[in-house]
Amino acid sequence: MSTDSDYIKPFNDDLIPVEGRDGWFRDPNSNAIVNCNMSEYDNYMAAYDRRSKKEEKLNTLQDEVSGLKSDIGEIKNLLKSLLQGDNNAS
Repeated sequence: MSTDSDYIKPFNDDLIPVEGRDGWFRDPNSNAIVNCNMSEYDNYMAAYDRRSKKEEKLNTLQDEVSGLKSDIGEIKNLLKSLLQGDNNAS
């Protein structure tokens, strides 16, 4: 459960509290929702960081697999050319 220290003061006194959501306010001018609950924000940012790191790791793995596929293709071509060279020498 959130404590009073989790909330920051809304930046604008015109903000309207959102019913059923502690620390959330609606800006009457833009109709945007503003979250003034610091612990929820910190949880969101931690989740965002985890997703970013997971995506970066996935991209790295994809690059490594692509490199390995390319290397295997080169090895296959070298083996084929060696076999063709042996067949031509016989």
